Amino acid sequence: MIELQNASRWYGQVIGLNDVTCTLGPGLTALLGENGAGKSTMIKLITGQLKPTTGSVTVFGESPFANPRILAQIGYCPETDALYETMTGRDFLHLMGRLSDIPKSRLGKRVEEALATVKMTERAGQVIASYSKGMRQRIRIAQALLHDPQILVLDEPMSGLDPVGRREMRDLFVAWAAEGKTVIVSSHILYEVEQMTRNILL
Repeated sequence: MIELQNASRWYGQVIGLNDVTCTLGPGLTALLGENGAGKSTMIKLITGQLKPTTGSVTVFGESPFANPRILAQIGYCPETDALYETMTGRDFLHLMGRLSDIPKSRLGKRVEEALATVKMTERAGQVIASYSKGMRQRIRIAQALLHDPQILVLDEPMSGLDPVGRREMRDLFVAWAAEGKTVIVSSHILYEVEQMTRNILL
């Protein structure tokens, strides 16, 4: 589904990613590396936010950069959030669903399913400004899965979660992979990665 061929990304004189060649298919793949290793740069190339400086990145055989057809099949949870603080969690998901072009006839059901999946149904009526870090993370994971994408890209998705939440999300990611989706999870915590998958890109 995802192929990088000698992909590099430079930020001026700084190397963000250097000559990476790999293929990522269905199942759960962990990107493991210390801070600054290039995990987020690779994720931004896969999700079409950046173009490679050299080499190529393809998703379903096409470049994802500025490609709505490909981006519609990707769910993305970034490392940092930019949530609408005055909206409720439920309203935020409705907005994201409309932007993802989910039909109105299905949107309400999809929102409630996503909330239930991340165990946020009871808190969905509260404004996001009142959410804890862990609750914000759950809502961001909910928006990533809202449109039922074939590829889920999750950048440090365990950040801010308590031990119970980390286990719940880990089990969720493993279940998605078992359904045949391509799940990419970045982390710098080895033991968490080992609990999720043996398929590791270091």
